[in-house]
Amino acid sequence: MARENQSGDYPTPIIDRHSKPGTVVRLTVLAVVLIGAAIAFIYLEGRVNTNLGLGLLGMLAMVGIFYLVSTVIGFVQLMPRGGGDVLSRIFIDGHPEGTVVTDKKGRVVYANRTYADLIGAKNPADVLSIEAIMSSDNQAAEAVYRLTNQIREGKEGQEEFRLLKRLGGSQNGAEGPRWYRLRARLLDVGDAGEQLHAWQLSDITAEREDQEKFFRELQHAIDYLDHAPAGFMSTGQNGEIVYINATLADWIGLDLTQFTPGSIALNDLVAGEGMALIESVEAAPGLDRTATLDLDMLRQDGKSMPVRLVHRVSAPRDGAPGESRTIVLLRGGEASGPSAAAAEMRFTRFFNNTPMAIASVDGSGKIVRTNAPFLKMFSGAVSRDDLEKGTRFETVVHEADRKLFASALEAAAEGQGDIAPVDTRHAADEERFFRFYVTAVIDDGDSKETAIVYAVETTEQKALEAQMAETQKMNAVGTLAGGIAHDFNNVLTAILLSADHLLLSLRPSDSAFADLMEIKRNANRAAVLVRQLLAFSRKQTMRPTVLSMTDVIGDLRMLVDRLTGTHVKLDIDYGKDLWPVKTDLGQFEQVIINLAVNARDAMPDGGTIKISTANVESSEVAALNNRGMEVGEYVMIAIEDEGTGIAPDLLDKIFEPFFTTKDVGKGTGLGLSMVYGIIKQSGGYIYPESEVGKGSVFRIYLPRHIETEEDTASEAVAEKPSESSTEGVNGTGGQKEPTDLTGSATVLLVEDEEAVRRGGKRMLETRGYTVHEAGSGVEALDIIKELEGEVDIVVSDVVMPEMDGPTLLRELRKDYPDMKFIFVSGYAEDAFAKNLPENAQFGFLPKPFSLKQLATAVKEVIDS
Repeated sequence: MARENQSGDYPTPIIDRHSKPGTVVRLTVLAVVLIGAAIAFIYLEGRVNTNLGLGLLGMLAMVGIFYLVSTVIGFVQLMPRGGGDVLSRIFIDGHPEGTVVTDKKGRVVYANRTYADLIGAKNPADVLSIEAIMSSDNQAAEAVYRLTNQIREGKEGQEEFRLLKRLGGSQNGAEGPRWYRLRARLLDVGDAGEQLHAWQLSDITAEREDQEKFFRELQHAIDYLDHAPAGFMSTGQNGEIVYINATLADWIGLDLTQFTPGSIALNDLVAGEGMALIESVEAAPGLDRTATLDLDMLRQDGKSMPVRLVHRVSAPRDGAPGESRTIVLLRGGEASGPSAAAAEMRFTRFFNNTPMAIASVDGSGKIVRTNAPFLKMFSGAVSRDDLEKGTRFETVVHEADRKLFASALEAAAEGQGDIAPVDTRHAADEERFFRFYVTAVIDDGDSKETAIVYAVETTEQKALEAQMAETQKMNAVGTLAGGIAHDFNNVLTAILLSADHLLLSLRPSDSAFADLMEIKRNANRAAVLVRQLLAFSRKQTMRPTVLSMTDVIGDLRMLVDRLTGTHVKLDIDYGKDLWPVKTDLGQFEQVIINLAVNARDAMPDGGTIKISTANVESSEVAALNNRGMEVGEYVMIAIEDEGTGIAPDLLDKIFEPFFTTKDVGKGTGLGLSMVYGIIKQSGGYIYPESEVGKGSVFRIYLPRHIETEEDTASEAVAEKPSESSTEGVNGTGGQKEPTDLTGSATVLLVEDEEAVRRGGKRMLETRGYTVHEAGSGVEALDIIKELEGEVDIVVSDVVMPEMDGPTLLRELRKDYPDMKFIFVSGYAEDAFAKNLPENAQFGFLPKPFSLKQLATAVKEVIDS
């Protein structure tokens, strides 16, 4: 404690070397000077010159005036501007913390009485600096060293340390270790900028003892909570567990030494659909909510544990979900024998853990109770608050089916046992489908329940049914289109061959020449329509090569720009580092052109067509959730317009052949069906999205191609065709077309269509070939046998009765392995090549064909 001076004004410091002489000292000096002057004047009067005496007196008067003025100034300094300096000195001198100020050399400049009492100093000579006092203790010396470095850097600092005994020895019988707090800061004093070190020392032993007492009590409370006979846990706003007591951790088999707050979530500890019950407890703003829930918790070994939760959710703040506190009670019904409580517990566990949503309703249709899966399934339509208010079951039934459900409920009220299930949609989401099974409650008691309703979601089943129906329809249409195209190709081939034969006998100046050319031109137009049908049925001829979509679209840009016209802007966004794909270049160009032209037609007033490309990772494909699309790596090509859009009821029909929204004469309805077939035959997918009045976008996904040794070999063959290979001969193949189409070889023409066979025979004979004809594969074998194998080349259709083309080739190669062979078909080469022996060599000529194409194909194969 600070001591008071004798006058009792305020406590005085034990050392203050910066203090100045006070007013009393100044007045005393002044009196001494005046008395001395008077004595000197009396003593010197008459003995010395009068002028000398007056001069001496004047000098003494000046000294007196100087002291008088300085005294007045000192007095004014003690009464300044509200007395702030005096109050500051009173405050620091009597401060309960020991204060000591030292200069740069560690000499004590100032120390208050509290500091002297703390260190046990009886007089100023006993007052030592902080460094000197603490040097004997390592912990304290280190603290002083750190603080000294801090104040040298102009920073303030604080340290707490423990000494084995009180500074200055024992007082009041208090023995034992003591805790001290030491603060340090830098002081700037005087006009010269003198820097002093200010230290504040206080004994905080009592404060530390209070803290330790508080921590002991807190630890006792935690120990009590940890080992209470009930489990307890606390969760944060996002469901993460921030505290779990030892009792609950032991029940669920959790090692508390491995637990950190937030490392597990409440969802990890709840079995089945119990989380739906917990999530249904929602607090209102400003009001906490508590509910008692019976469910199963999940142990770390995977076993379930029946419990009762007293779950309290705090009121939400700032719109954020509230935290929760939960008491967990074990339900030991299983060990108590066949009692009512055990039976109730078993029923509750079954009721909440069944995968089926269940609800009971009374005679008026109000929901009496539900299980956890029901609350989860209809979370957007009914809540726990709604249940407490007595909501009706019809709130989860689509409005169009409520009468049907009411009839089922009436049947249950009458006790009927065979009630037809009710198929309906979600009341708020028409994309979700449900089936309700209504069962009557036969109970002689006072139960309020009239019926039990079991709900099963059938959304996925409905989607699969729709997908299966769509697939079956498209396959049936494709098969039909392929069959029509095959027969139509035979007709067109006969027309083209006959027209060519007549043209050979006419001059361009003849009147019939122009009519024949018109016939041939229209036959070729019909052939284009047939190719579109074959594209849809995925049976057209394709020559897939490895392509870069950046190059393909870049090469098509100018063509598409001309096709779309001046009032439509073309915007292309190339993806970076696109993966290669494998498809037929010519066919895929038709895909882009067709979609671009459709986009142009959808924008009669102009707009922008955007073509964009991008790589799509496997993880992105899974997130897209496109129906029927296998997970993998794809290259995406999107064609987007700002047109009129497509109505939702038409979107599922746009890929069907002959379906079109254009006016009569402006479209065949085969363009998008061709696009669909080409993409599918390339192993890809196409998905349209459209909004009426805003536009449409078609996204194409082609599988990423990983180059193999087979691809490298194919590229080498494409660059330098092998002499022994005739694969790819189609009249426009990779080999140079021969200029002389005549020949003298023996040809066996195998074709079941008489008009085609007769036209082909006549055309080849005009070129000098010897032609034998057969109507089937069996007949062809007989003819070759009769000719003893003297046949240079066989030209055969693929689809024929009795024996098809591939079977004929296999049979011929048994006896004549080097016999040359050309397949003629309206189907794609891949459609039948898989039925042939590996590495089989043959030529291929797609239908319909002209005389020149037939003669060219025969000449190329014979010469190869």
